[in-house]
Amino acid sequence: MAGEFSFRDRLTEERLAALLGVSRTPVREALTRLAGDGLVEKRLDGGYYPAEPDLDGLRDLYEIRVVLELHSLERALESGVPHDPALLEPLRENWEALRQAPPDPDPSFVALDEGFHLTLCRASGNVELANMLDAINARIRPVRMHDFLTEDRIHMTIEQHLDIVETVLGGDLPEAVRKLRNHVGESMEVVEKRAASAITQMALRRGRSPR
Repeated sequence: MAGEFSFRDRLTEERLAALLGVSRTPVREALTRLAGDGLVEKRLDGGYYPAEPDLDGLRDLYEIRVVLELHSLERALESGVPHDPALLEPLRENWEALRQAPPDPDPSFVALDEGFHLTLCRASGNVELANMLDAINARIRPVRMHDFLTEDRIHMTIEQHLDIVETVLGGDLPEAVRKLRNHVGESMEVVEKRAASAITQMALRRGRSPR
C-alpha cells in the first residue's frame, strides 16, 4: 500500500519470508488473504503481484455511497419514523469504547468503519439501502484502506462517527446530514491522495530490478 514494490515485482514466498524473517507458511497465508482483500493479484503465471490501486471511477462510487447514506438519514424526515435506537445506542457504546482505547493504525480498520456506516443505514429501517451500500463498499474497500494508515485518521474517524450518531440520536437530522457529507468527503480526499502517492511510488520502481 505504500508503493514499496512495483507492479512488476513478483511477490515470491521465499523472498518475502527472507525480508520478514518468518517461514513460508505465514507468507503463503498472508498472500491469500491480501488477494482476497484486493491488495495483491494472482496473475496467469501463478505468481502474486502488488495490485495497483484503482482510482478509475472512485469518485463515481463515492457519489453513489453518499447518495445512499444521506438518503438513509433523510428518509426519516420524509416518513416521520425515527432511526432505531436499539441499533444506534449499542453503536454509540462500541465507538465510545474505541475512543477510550483507539486501535493502532491498520488497513483492517476499514471493517469497523464499514460496520458503522452499515448500522447507521440499517437503523433507517430500509434494509435494501444497507445491502446496496454494502455492495458499493466492497468495490471501493481496497482503495479505502489507505484512509487508515495513520493515527490521526483513526482518531478523527472515531470522533466524527460519535458526533454523527449522537446527532442522529438527538433528532437533528439536517445537522447529521451535513456532518455525514463532510465526513465522507474528507475520507475521499485522503484516500485519493494516498492511493495516488502509492501509484507514483510503484511506477517509479518499474524500471528497477526486483530485489
